[in-house]
Amino acid sequence: MSDDADPGPELSVDEFIDYCRTQVGLLSGSVETMRTEADDLMDEIDEELATLRSRLETQSDDVEGTTAPPSTDRPIEAGSDVDVATLEELEAEIERKQLLVEAKQTRMHAFQELAAGYTDLLEDLQSIDDGREALEQIVQFEADHDAPVYFEDRQTVLEAAVGSDASADE
Repeated sequence: MSDDADPGPELSVDEFIDYCRTQVGLLSGSVETMRTEADDLMDEIDEELATLRSRLETQSDDVEGTTAPPSTDRPIEAGSDVDVATLEELEAEIERKQLLVEAKQTRMHAFQELAAGYTDLLEDLQSIDDGREALEQIVQFEADHDAPVYFEDRQTVLEAAVGSDASADE
């Protein structure tokens, strides 16, 4: 590209600052959605734990004692109505939901860190006057933080810049 080429549209630092604010808002909204989902899962876990405890208490009340030593195959007397398979399924479901909550918490933390990064970036952008420099800083930031993976339904400045470079090469 030569110096005689069209420099392209005028780039405004204020527009890039607004873009960063928008990204922070979108990330914060995603965190709130994930927090609600995690809270719902925690409520389900609490309910399932209560159900599990209730079943165990009910079943232990039904068992008055064993007449023979417990077997390793069936720890509770054959006449009892303990459904070990159901209890194991319930326990496995609780563990699965706990893993989902942990994954959501990890993801929320990553989104919060990226939002904090955009906040720092927009503060840095307020001290510059050149729109091209602002663009370069945003592109570098988004590349360094792999920002596009956080925005599945929207294009980042990095993706737009890469897309425009690819179409200019064609």
